[in-house]
Amino acid sequence: MAPDEKPPENFRSREQQATLGLLRTADAVKRSLAQVIEPHGITPQQYNVLRILRGAGPDGMPTLTIGERMIEQTPGVTRLVDRLERKGLVARTPCPTDRRRVFCRITPKGLDLLKELDDPINRWDAQAVSVLPPSELDSLINLLDRVRASNY
Repeated sequence: MAPDEKPPENFRSREQQATLGLLRTADAVKRSLAQVIEPHGITPQQYNVLRILRGAGPDGMPTLTIGERMIEQTPGVTRLVDRLERKGLVARTPCPTDRRRVFCRITPKGLDLLKELDDPINRWDAQAVSVLPPSELDSLINLLDRVRASNY
């Protein structure tokens, strides 16, 4: 076996092969994305929070809603927002009608950072799936949607 060749894997089933392939692919994609985002001083999860808040507009949204919209569900949304607030990328304001709720909004500095990342992320998106022709990309989107929907 050549030094760069991987040993053959034995899978118990095609389902196992598919799910392990999906997990490995997700890990590879996450690591690749991190290489684009982290040089800008934030993590991919923090980037996700900023994108959610940019989409929320100037009124922002409650922390719990951010957590529901995250790509990766995490119990640590408050800690993510804490870090972004310390960096000046997010601001929090108490809800005027419910003291238990806090609204988060992206700051101008956060918007500037996202503008700086927009082109590199768009290039990364295109490169990440560049091996797939449009018809296969459409199939991949549909298949991933179906698998994700069956696991909720």
